[in-house]
Formats: sequence, structure tokens, C-alpha cells
Amino acid sequence: MTGRTAPEAASLPGVFRAGRLSLVWRPWPVLITAVLLVATLVAFCLSIGLGEFQISIPQVLATIFGQGDRADSFVIMTLRLPRALIGLVVGLALGISGALTQSIARNPLASPDVLGVTSGAGTAAVLLVTVTGGAAGAITASIGLPAAALAGGLGTGLGVYVMALRRGIDGFRLLLIGVSISAVLEAITNWLLVTADIRDVGRAQGYLVGSLDGRSWTDLWPALIGAAGLVLVVLAVAFQLKPMHFGDDVAAGLGVRLPVVRAVLLLCAVLLAGVAVSAAGPVPFVALVAPQVAMRLLRFPTPPLVASGLCGALLVLGSDLIARTILPVPLPVGIVTATIGGPFLVFLLVRANLTKTAYRS
Repeated sequence: MTGRTAPEAASLPGVFRAGRLSLVWRPWPVLITAVLLVATLVAFCLSIGLGEFQISIPQVLATIFGQGDRADSFVIMTLRLPRALIGLVVGLALGISGALTQSIARNPLASPDVLGVTSGAGTAAVLLVTVTGGAAGAITASIGLPAAALAGGLGTGLGVYVMALRRGIDGFRLLLIGVSISAVLEAITNWLLVTADIRDVGRAQGYLVGSLDGRSWTDLWPALIGAAGLVLVVLAVAFQLKPMHFGDDVAAGLGVRLPVVRAVLLLCAVLLAGVAVSAAGPVPFVALVAPQVAMRLLRFPTPPLVASGLCGALLVLGSDLIARTILPVPLPVGIVTATIGGPFLVFLLVRANLTKTAYRS
């Protein structure tokens, strides 16, 4: 059977060619991605408009573009818009980070939560708060919880990667080491909380639960700039991610420099998770759930990056909206995402076990 020539390939349905550039048009993924984008924008506007002081979506848009009155402008621009933007950035960063780690490990259970990245970030933040004691205010003013969380997540991610790097990256080995490191870090965090001053414990617990409460423009800009830069790097390298799904030998045969590409993408995934944790604390299960939901919605065999980011943003914004407006008592967003993500993790474990049993039989 002979291969198709370039003109023949360009004449196939859904294939567009312009010079040396060829694109494949897939209506269903494009449609679902557009729906996710619209749903995310609606959730973003609702997150700004709903609360004790109700503001309609047209008023929200008018105020954002400088056409609102003074009262709406204060509520939106000072109180709600920074919180909603941080939720959007955190969700996008966690969704893309989860898609990268699951693609690299070729395991649906691989995520920054499971690999210990968020645990490392949380432990570093708790260490800064509890060990410094009464001097915490001065130290965090110069170093800051975001910087400590980012350093902790990066150090943990690099440590897990180095320990799992033996004749290539094996998804099961990476997952096992990540779970072990995560358990150790959780134990260290609990020990720090038990031995610390009760006032420091309250502050640390408020950070560990994952929350968007009290976030301002000062918290937004580092996360926004960091996430935007990392996303650009990911998009520049992501085209080499597809061949890696077929195995290392096939990817190497297609010209992919596996060690370099894998290291760059995993580093970006770790930094994206660290940026998200530094902005809102460890928001659990978003990086695990979002890529799997996006993959099923788009009917892809692997997690799609853009749709995973949109699903993550929609999950964080929706969970924060539920926590603030629907529940009888306002709760941190991390509690809602954990309530959603816990059963989904059980579903993935049961599904993986059933698939393995069917394959063996």
C-alpha cells in the first residue's frame, strides 16, 4: 500500500494546506473547546456579579470596560475582580500542569497533587510561617509565602524527577516515588502544625486548605506573569508531545529529543503548579480531574492542553461560586474541589482496575 502524496493528503476532508503548513480541522474538539471557553467566561462574570451585593452581567462588563458607576466599580475592581482573575489563572495553570504530567507519565493518576508538588509547596509555606514564629510578618514581607511555596514545589518536583530518572521515565515509577514523597511531606507538615504556636497554626491552616479569600491585585500579578510565560513555553514545545504518546522508541525515531523535551515540559508543569499554589494555596484535585474531563469531552486518547486548562478554570471558578453563594456557610474553594475530586479519583481507580482485569482475561 503506497503512502499518499502531499496534494492527495491536502485534498482529504478536514485537511487544509497553505504552502508547507498543513492543518487538520476537527469540528467536534473545536466546538467543545469553544463551549468550554464560553462557559468559563460566564462563570467568570457570575463570580464577579454574585454575592451579597448583586450585579448583573451587563453591569459587570460595563464596569470592567470603565462604564460603571462608583459603587459597582469599587465592588468589582477592588473586591471581586482580583479574586476571579486569580481563580481563572490558578485553574488554567493547574489544568495544563495536570495534562502535562499525565501525558509525560502516560498515567491518568499522575498529577501535581499525587506527585508531591503541591505537598512540597504547602510544606515550604507552613515551614516559613511556623518556624519563624513571631518574626513571620517581617520575613514574609521580604520573602513571602508565594516565593516559599514556589521554591518548595520546584524542589519537590525536581527531586521526584531525578529519583525516577533511570533509563528513561517510567510512569509507574514516577507515580510511586511521587506518592511516597507526598506522604513524607504530609507527615512533616503535620509535625510542624502540631509543634507550632496556635496563632501560626491558624494562619498556616488557612493557607493549606486552598482559598481565594482576601486575594488582591498584589497577589494576582506574580501569578499572572509567571503563568503566562510558562504557557507560552509549553505551547512552543507542545507539538513534540504528541509523538511521545506512542512510546519512547517511536518518538525518538520521529526526531524528538526525549530527555530535553521531557525535562522542559515536566519543569513547566511543576512551575505551573507552584505558581498556582503560591497564589491560592494547594487547591486539590483540579490538576487530576480537569485533564480527564477534557479528554472525555473532546474524545481524545490523551489530555488536550487548552481544553484541560479551560476545564481547570471552570472547575475552580465554579467551585468558588458554589462555596460563596450556594452553601449555607462560605467555605474555601479547596474544600469544594476536594469534594468533587475525591469521588472522581475513586472512579479512575475503579475504571483502571476493571480495564486491567478485562485485559488479562
